[in-house]
Amino acid sequence: MSTDRDLQKSVLEELSWEPSVTAAHMGVTAKDGVVALTGHVENYMEKFAAERAAGRVKGVKAVAEEIEVRLPIDTNRSDEEIAAAALNRLAWSVSVPRDVVKVRVEKGWVTLTGEVEWHYQKEAAEHDVRSLYGVVGVSDQITIKTRVDALHIRDDIMHALHRSWMFDPAISVVATGGRVKLSGTVRTPYDRRIAGATAWAAPGATVVENDLIVV
Repeated sequence: MSTDRDLQKSVLEELSWEPSVTAAHMGVTAKDGVVALTGHVENYMEKFAAERAAGRVKGVKAVAEEIEVRLPIDTNRSDEEIAAAALNRLAWSVSVPRDVVKVRVEKGWVTLTGEVEWHYQKEAAEHDVRSLYGVVGVSDQITIKTRVDALHIRDDIMHALHRSWMFDPAISVVATGGRVKLSGTVRTPYDRRIAGATAWAAPGATVVENDLIVV
């Protein structure tokens, strides 16, 4: 069984391995499977990549991310410039419906609002603005439209999970309208993420509460 020190070492090694992350300015602590990331990075994409890298390490049950984005002087942009760039990027995206997502920027923080048909469209919008110069954070407040075909959403998700190689009988799915709750246990953070993505792909899913525990 790995100790907190072993887990800390593994996360540091994974951060060093990830090419999009500069681990020199990061700190890692670990306790009972919960990993905390501290330090600073030069852009929001690197911060996001660090959190994903830590989450895929075996033994990590949760990640507390406290990394600060410190923009280099030559990448600073005004809120107006960031907003214009975000709107332009969204307009060119084939995954985001045109003129649906609204953008608000305050001190480098981008807030996205609007209503889309599918969760992948919501994710695509956040992905599109995440890598823009000057962005220090993204608040994705886009909602999913309620659909009338949500009656059999639980059965749809269970069938999809059964098609997946990672399906674990310990996963429970409860659906009330478009609100889905996943509970139970999985083996890795990756399995937890895949189960959540599977639930989000169901027609009619508007909210997914992923309460799966990594053991």
